[in-house]
Amino acid sequence: MIPIRNKKKTLKVTVEEMRNFAFAYVEKYAPSKQQLKTYLLKKYLKSSLPNVKKKDVSDLIDIVLADLEKNRFINDKFYSDSKAKSMIQRGSSINKIRNYLIGKGINSEFIKDTVNKIQDENSDQDFFSAIKICKKKRIGPARTEDNRPLFYKKDISLLARNGFDFETSKKVMEIEKDDFLKIIKLL
Repeated sequence: MIPIRNKKKTLKVTVEEMRNFAFAYVEKYAPSKQQLKTYLLKKYLKSSLPNVKKKDVSDLIDIVLADLEKNRFINDKFYSDSKAKSMIQRGSSINKIRNYLIGKGINSEFIKDTVNKIQDENSDQDFFSAIKICKKKRIGPARTEDNRPLFYKKDISLLARNGFDFETSKKVMEIEKDDFLKIIKLL
């Protein structure tokens, strides 16, 4: 026999259920506060609960998020620093990191602190990130010498799409092959 579910949920049950969903999501993805809020909103607006208004669900989500933040399960400052660090290792520009964090709903103060920290550690971070991109995509100084002038525009535009400004891109594209190999060994 199939058990019949009680379709009436109280707000207290909903909060506990929401907290459990939030814990599972945090454990799996390590999201920012905004990402978790979006996830919970989608989850609870999809499953329309009778006698519960959207405003009540939003307030409950805020309570759950405040509780998670108080217990340090989610921390946008830590999220901002860790994502920036991993993106730098992959060769992302500071502009790309900034735009990524803005897209994830991180507070502008945290983004500013993260970008300042990156620039304090290495004043020319974009240059070294552009070198990493050149190595990874085999463009610019990583190409053979006879092909470099043919693909100059294409390589500059690839660097621009990755968030590097024209001056940095031009500086990287003018590096000699020997200097490029020396820099790569240092990275």
